[in-house]
Amino acid sequence: MRWNVPNILTLLRLLAAPGLAVMFLYFSRPYADWCALLLFVGAAITDWFDGYLARLWKQETKMGAMLDPIADKAMVVIALMILVGYAAKYWTPWLVLPATVILFREVFVSGLREYLGDTAGTLKVTKLAKWKTTAQMIAIATLFSQGIFEHYLALSAFGVDAGMSEKELAGALAGSEDLRWTFYGMVWSGRVGLWLLWIAAALTLITGADYLRKALPYLRETR
Repeated sequence: MRWNVPNILTLLRLLAAPGLAVMFLYFSRPYADWCALLLFVGAAITDWFDGYLARLWKQETKMGAMLDPIADKAMVVIALMILVGYAAKYWTPWLVLPATVILFREVFVSGLREYLGDTAGTLKVTKLAKWKTTAQMIAIATLFSQGIFEHYLALSAFGVDAGMSEKELAGALAGSEDLRWTFYGMVWSGRVGLWLLWIAAALTLITGADYLRKALPYLRETR
């Protein structure tokens, strides 16, 4: 393997994937949420940079081409596993379905690409697939931030009775702006993240069906 910058970035992203789960093993929340969010966003940024730099510097390699989709899928799979298990607990029934669609597609396409072998390289990534990846990344990052808002809200409301909390959220008490902004941040980051995840799931179905359609001629040839 050539240790150029694009390949190093890809390898770091691959190592960062299990690091997401490790954050919740060694840190308490919301510090684990913060670390996971920063790690995920950093990995998503390197996902763009390693491909861009590889093309710019003409350093594209077979090893990099193999590791890049593995790193992407590992980040998404582990992040969704964490979100379903830890974060956005109020959205779990609505979170499981789009997460299942995305995970099923990743497993299905990976198996299909493995079966096709070298032929899979001729099936190019479409612009719609790139939009799907972008929606996925933003959705997951937003849902990680929802967990951060949730825990800061719990800390702000600690020791305050329910009636007083309702007045603060309604703005009836002076100095309640921080609590209100934290509450609305929790609610809207959860909603926006969930909407984006459903959009990503819909794009996942469309791109998965398109990939299968393009692969069918090669599948018929291998029978």
